[in-house]
Amino acid sequence: MYVDALLALSGSILGNTVTGQAVGSVGTIVLSTNTIDLASGGVPASQIRDLGEGQDLFGRFEVVVAVAGGTSIDMQVIATDAANLTGNVTVIGSTGAIPIAQLVAGARFACQINPRLASRGQRYIGCQYVSVGTTTAITVYGDIGVEIQDGMKFYQNGFAVL
Repeated sequence: MYVDALLALSGSILGNTVTGQAVGSVGTIVLSTNTIDLASGGVPASQIRDLGEGQDLFGRFEVVVAVAGGTSIDMQVIATDAANLTGNVTVIGSTGAIPIAQLVAGARFACQINPRLASRGQRYIGCQYVSVGTTTAITVYGDIGVEIQDGMKFYQNGFAVL
């Protein structure tokens, strides 16, 4: 699985050390600390790039520190018109509400990012974490990538793929 530091939205990876962003809250929304500006660079300058063409994209999340309290958290990839992720927010991918019992350290979740058909899209991409109840302690690493990794699939011995 490829990881690009420029596509990290919550937390960071340095070498093999993953640091999560604190996303616990009192029944509110926590926004990612990083954003992706789809209008930076390129020709012509300031033209918003389209995420809907080409290969599928995924929002990928890993729980670094387990959650305490609350009922569930929904991890969402959002598009907005403002760099601070508050203007005209559109949810373009969602894990759905994940029960607290599943939010243990090392747990991974993903959501497909939906293309914005017949639209220029919006300039900024980020994440938001929607908590139900009071959640504390939880930190999450979140990024965008073209594939997901599921190391939990095992096959019986002697099984051959042709």
